[in-house]
Amino acid sequence: MGEAKRRKATLGEKYGHEEERILPWVPITKSQSELFMKWTTRGTWFFIGILVTTWLTIRFIGPAFGWWQVV
Repeated sequence: MGEAKRRKATLGEKYGHEEERILPWVPITKSQSELFMKWTTRGTWFFIGILVTTWLTIRFIGPAFGWWQVV
């Protein structure tokens, strides 16, 4: 019971109220969607960096070691 009282004291007026959803029939809150967008954007830039690094390695460093023939 102590945890519930602490949570009620911390939240104040917001205690017992749910977060606002994006759409009434979609079980995703706005904060969850913002967190999803943050992580997917970060992941996208990470993999773009890997793609560029791989391309540079294959295109410029690879031929120097004779891995591929450059046309």
